[in-house]
Amino acid sequence: MKKQNKAPSGTVKKVFKYIKNYRLLLVISVILASISVAGRLYAPILVGNAIDLIVGKDNVDFSSVGIIITEIAAIAAAVAAVQWIMNTVNNRIAFHVVRDVRESAFKKLQILPLKYIDNHPHGETVSRIIADADQFADGLLIGFTQLFTGVATILGTLGFMLGMNMKIAAAVVILTPLSLFMARFIAGKTYGMFKLQSEIRGEQTAFINEMTENQKVVKAFGREQENIRRFDEINSRLEKSSLRAAFFSSLTNPCTRFVNNIVYAFVAFMGAFAVLGTAFVSGGAFTIGNLSCFLSYANQYTKPFNEISGVITELQNALACAARLFELIEEEPQIPDKKDAAVLNEVYGNVKLDDVCFSYVPEKKLIENLNLNIKSGSHIAVVGPTGCGKTTLINLLMRFYDVTSGSVKVENVDIRDIKRSALRSYYGMVLQETWLRNGTVRDNIALGKPDATDGEIIAAAKAAYADSFIRRLPDGYNTVIGEDGGGLSGGQRQLLCIARIMLCSPPMLILDEATSSIDTRTEIKIQKAFLRLMEGRTTFIVAHRLSTVREADVILVMRDGHIIEQGSHEQLIAANGFYTMLYNSQYSQA
Repeated sequence: MKKQNKAPSGTVKKVFKYIKNYRLLLVISVILASISVAGRLYAPILVGNAIDLIVGKDNVDFSSVGIIITEIAAIAAAVAAVQWIMNTVNNRIAFHVVRDVRESAFKKLQILPLKYIDNHPHGETVSRIIADADQFADGLLIGFTQLFTGVATILGTLGFMLGMNMKIAAAVVILTPLSLFMARFIAGKTYGMFKLQSEIRGEQTAFINEMTENQKVVKAFGREQENIRRFDEINSRLEKSSLRAAFFSSLTNPCTRFVNNIVYAFVAFMGAFAVLGTAFVSGGAFTIGNLSCFLSYANQYTKPFNEISGVITELQNALACAARLFELIEEEPQIPDKKDAAVLNEVYGNVKLDDVCFSYVPEKKLIENLNLNIKSGSHIAVVGPTGCGKTTLINLLMRFYDVTSGSVKVENVDIRDIKRSALRSYYGMVLQETWLRNGTVRDNIALGKPDATDGEIIAAAKAAYADSFIRRLPDGYNTVIGEDGGGLSGGQRQLLCIARIMLCSPPMLILDEATSSIDTRTEIKIQKAFLRLMEGRTTFIVAHRLSTVREADVILVMRDGHIIEQGSHEQLIAANGFYTMLYNSQYSQA
């Protein structure tokens, strides 16, 4: 596919949709820019008048020159104040717009299907919301700071020059836009370079994030040097793409300055002839003061072209980053809840799967024609080799993924007709991979029930056998733990997750290798606690260690997306089938 080298107009339109929310500030910024430019354009007239008052020998009007100098100082002070206010307004517009875009991106992240999260490196997504948004803010700020004043300066100086000498002004108007066309040509070529730079930066962020999260595994397998080599390769590509983008974008300034200097010299040459009264240039009386004023205007007229060319280059980078943000914002969200989606008043734990088919990749079948009828209070264990569909079944029950065909029902209601938030509140889920947020132990346990009392939190922790180790922490339940439970052992993190579910006490449970990180002695206690928790509740137990599922009412044995055996532990052992082979492979060898 051919790379896009020009900023898509669609991205600019999307940016303006966010800017429209700040119309009033935008109008104020334009007015302040006009006032600032008017002040800066009036100053050369005063300077020209002062020069005309001192060109004659023994004919210098010091009192008038003094008055003019005072006026120039007052105008300079007023312009400085106006520019300060304008920059404050522009900062507000730029950072509010970026805040809104970043907020839209994060909100979209919350409603994206898990398929997107599973298929995109987490660090790359983080890079879009953080690094790309920062680059977008920088470009937008420069644009607001220089674009309005630049346009106003061009229009203002043009008007003044036409009023002073139309012939010289016409020459300036004809020559100066060459610098803008040159800048536009270079900027158009650099957009693709900046976009590639942003993409490689995202790749690098994803790699750093991945290696930081898994540093123990890296060290355990001695992959430090390999990771350094891979990082150097990505870093080298980022360096080359950054240098290439910077090199070509940096051509803009010298190229436009070259054209502008030619214009300035041309104005000086023609202005000198006008002062001398040469017919082909003169458009009336033209004094040395007028020439000084005209040269100042010519310089101010060409300067914005140079600045705008720089702004265009920065905007190319900003738009490249904005495009990546909008790609995330415009990702297809998960299928929304139906308008009449229900919230079930009574949930007993009856679950039914009718002819369920599902696959992550259409051409690769996984679950086909799966049928289950689970009664309230049943304890269902799901076992089988890796990749057989155990976790996929849980994803379908929780509606993390929608079935390809067939239906999953709770209390005989299709879960697609139930609000997602309500459906997921019916389940308590303890996963093999723990998740704890940065906060106190109390906050982490109360995550699913923020209004829980201290007594309820402590009772849940005791039931999960977590109370004793919590009290040994420096501040007990008020101890702040780091991201992902930093400072706690794997078993302690799992105990907090179990306490969290015990506090919520939902009608159905999903235990996905919930005791895998806990020592054998604690596991026995946890199993007892789970038995109390599971009383009267439908429970799905996903396990590799078959010792943890022996007490289940029904054991479902999965293989290649199909349930090939089901029954109690004793029944399956007696059948001497696939389950027996799995069981013996774990426990028959001493």
